[in-house]
Amino acid sequence: MAQLEASAREADDVDAVTRAVLTASRVLTAVSARSLAEVEERVTLPQFRMLVVMSGRGAIKLVALAESLRVTPSTALRMADRVIAAGLAERQPNPDDRRETLLTLTEEGRRTVESVSARRRAGIQAIVQRLRPARRLTLVEALDAFSEAAGEPPAPGAHTCPRSAGRREPDVRGACLQRRRAGWLRRCP
Repeated sequence: MAQLEASAREADDVDAVTRAVLTASRVLTAVSARSLAEVEERVTLPQFRMLVVMSGRGAIKLVALAESLRVTPSTALRMADRVIAAGLAERQPNPDDRRETLLTLTEEGRRTVESVSARRRAGIQAIVQRLRPARRLTLVEALDAFSEAAGEPPAPGAHTCPRSAGRREPDVRGACLQRRRAGWLRRCP
């Protein structure tokens, strides 16, 4: 009987978290859509995601890009062709293997990623500023765990904390959020 109650509570927790994440995802989708408004004639949200991956990884093979985006290579190729046609990326021979081609961002592609990311950051920051500081820290921990569970690399602005065995941790006013069961905060040296 106790085991059934525990399973029911766990299912309720998963459902509650799922509902909360879905609600938050609607907010983030709206922020993302607004941040892309200036470039929506040239790039879609999935194509922008491709540009972001390319921005973070540098020159990349199509197969690796497809894996990062979790799409088939043929889908990645079609997306790459579109961003190349828009002047946001280019193909270049792999200097290590002339049979391979690498994809890289053009200068316009880099500016697009920076511009859209800055608008997105401002939109999210406006929402986060309305939270109490204690809620912000809780949100950082929860979102970091969620992103890690999804296999998403840390966002720009994370740093390596010497007290966290080299893991990349979000910087919260000069403090590293430690992934400890107790969930406490410790200053970086």
